[in-house]
Order: sequence, then C-alpha cells, then structure tokens
Amino acid sequence: MAENVRILCVDDEANVLKALQRLFMDEDYEIETAESGETGIAAMEQQEAQVIISDYRMPGMNGVEFLKQVYERWPDTVRIVLSGYADTASVVEAINEGQIYKFIPKPWNDDELKITIDKAIETYFLRKKNLELSKELQDSNEELTKLNENLEELVEERTEEVIFQNKVLARSQYILDSLPVAVLGIDISGCIVQCNRYFQELMQEENISLLGENISHLPPVIQNIIEKGSSKSPQTITIAGQHYLAFKATMGDHKAPQGEIVVLTPIP
Repeated sequence: MAENVRILCVDDEANVLKALQRLFMDEDYEIETAESGETGIAAMEQQEAQVIISDYRMPGMNGVEFLKQVYERWPDTVRIVLSGYADTASVVEAINEGQIYKFIPKPWNDDELKITIDKAIETYFLRKKNLELSKELQDSNEELTKLNENLEELVEERTEEVIFQNKVLARSQYILDSLPVAVLGIDISGCIVQCNRYFQELMQEENISLLGENISHLPPVIQNIIEKGSSKSPQTITIAGQHYLAFKATMGDHKAPQGEIVVLTPIP
C-alpha cells in the first residue's frame, strides 16, 4: 500500500485509547489519539486520517456532533462509532448525522474490530481509486470533447478549402475551355490528365472525355509531338486540313517532371 494509513481514535477515556493503541501495535498503521471531539478536529486539521474511531458519548462535543463535522469537512474518511450506550435511536442518529460506516458496541471483540478496520481501510482506498478513475474519465471526456470540437473546426476549414479549390479548378477549366488554342496534358505514364474543349473538338470527341485515356488513342501526329517534339521550337502540323503550331513544354519542375503539355495554336 503506497499511502500510509492513519487512524484517529477519539474517546474521553484514556484507558480506551490505550487499549486501541495496544490492539493495533503490531499493525502497520499510524495511530493518533484525541480525548475530545474538539481535539479530534484539531488533529484532523494538522494531518488527515483515513479512518476515525470515535466514542459516542463524550462531554462537550459528543461523537455524533464530532463525526458530523468530520463528514462535512473530510467526507472521504471512513467513520466508526464505539459506544456502550447504543440504542436504536442512537444508531439512527449517528448514521444520519455522521454518515457512519460501522457502529460497534463496547466492549468490543478485538478480532472483529480488526476485521472491521481492515475492511474500512479497503473501503477508503476503493472509494479513492473510484474517485481518481472518475476524474480521469471526466478529464478524458473533456479532452475528447475538445478534440471533437477541434476536429469539427478542422473539417469545416478543410471543407471550405475543398469547396474553394473546386471553384478554382472549375474556373481554371472554364478558362482553358475558353482559350482559342488546343491544350493537352499528359503525365509521365502517358495518361491524359488534362485537355480543354478546343482539343476535344479537334479530336472530334466533344461528347466523350479523353481524360484518363492513354496517348495511344490520339492521332499519330500528336503522339509524335509528345514523344519526339522539342520544347525549344514549335512544329507545324496539319489536322483535318487545318495548320497548327505545336508547342511542347514540361509539366512541373524540370528536375522532377510530372509529364508534358502540348499546345496547338491554329495558323490563320
């Protein structure tokens, strides 16, 4: 057990306190004694105990009043009453006012009292562990709530970004489709990744998108430009009786090309 166990014994009879000290002499407990409820409160203010054993009838502050204050100020403690004057009304009052764990009559049976104290200590640490787990769960739930809120914000931001990018792509495609030249983009695997409306019409494929097709679907004259054309000087080609200047450029960085771009400009 990592935490030292401290037991506070409160009784106005010195012989009772000595008897309790002798009873727990061989146990690994720290035993503190007080001869009144007032000194018991003072002892708790100096150092808290996990278990409190209090007499029921004491001059001045009686056991019920004492344990009621203990419960209000240190609710996690396990509170036990010893009394030689127990009756039903006394038991009910003690339980209601001081939230008593156990009511033990005097004279007590040593073995039974030891078992009661062992169970009281076990109860204390179980309650403490439950509180710690509850706090951890609460903290985890709060953290999860914050993560969800952040995730919602991130999703919203990403959604806005995607919407914006889609608008940009749509405008870019609109601009390409409005150009009076044919534009073709091919990736390094030979797949068509971009072509504008002019190029679609030139290939007589107005109703079928060429995107995703291989360059093998294109006329040999276009394939020849892609495979052998120079990016330094344009070539003149003829398609369907119309002459074009064919410009070729590298897509992406020259050190890490992503493909080729071909632009066909009609010659009047």
